[in-house]
Amino acid sequence: MRWHGAVQFRRFLAILAILAISFMNIRVVIAEDQSMVLGALAALLEIEHDISVVGQAHNGKEAMQLTLRHKPDLLLTDIEMPEMSGLEVASELKRQGASSRVIILTTFARSGYLRRAMEAGASGYLLKDSPAAALADAIRRVHSGLRVIDPELAAEAWTEADPLSDRERQVLRQAADGATSIEIATSLHLSEGTVRNYLSEAMSKLGASNRVEAARIARIKGWL
Repeated sequence: MRWHGAVQFRRFLAILAILAISFMNIRVVIAEDQSMVLGALAALLEIEHDISVVGQAHNGKEAMQLTLRHKPDLLLTDIEMPEMSGLEVASELKRQGASSRVIILTTFARSGYLRRAMEAGASGYLLKDSPAAALADAIRRVHSGLRVIDPELAAEAWTEADPLSDRERQVLRQAADGATSIEIATSLHLSEGTVRNYLSEAMSKLGASNRVEAARIARIKGWL
């Protein structure tokens, strides 16, 4: 009788575990600077019975604020956004010890971006042309503790190291957006001479003849 009772009890626990999974609600914040894409992503995910969108951010700084405020299970973010990039947000969340996992959702199928995303602590890297079902599945897998990465990009991610330092990348990114050396210096609290030195180093490392070419090469490689 005791053995039979133990079996029944184990079955009861198994049923409870299944019910817990069934009612599991994965809380997600989405960060995307294009309003139409943001709304479409939110609508697609809300269809899923176990996923709830608790916040929508239009820039990186807002994504950071919403993630720290709502403490979602997962942040789904684009890379290139105003205020802060998705990679910068992921890195800052990692630095602050936030528990929210991060999935990068982007159009950039570049190994350089993937490598930087992994270094920033992201748990997933998906392309925007992935099927909607694949996105929902990736969210569930990342929530369970797994990593989800495009296999072809994963194979390429470590073939060529990013030669730029963080400061060189910051300076080059602003130069690519048309900022002058004086404007970059003011923005980053550096001297104009220091900015020129960083630009010169970046151009040398990338084999570029000017800042525009250096920015172009870095963007193609996914380093900017």
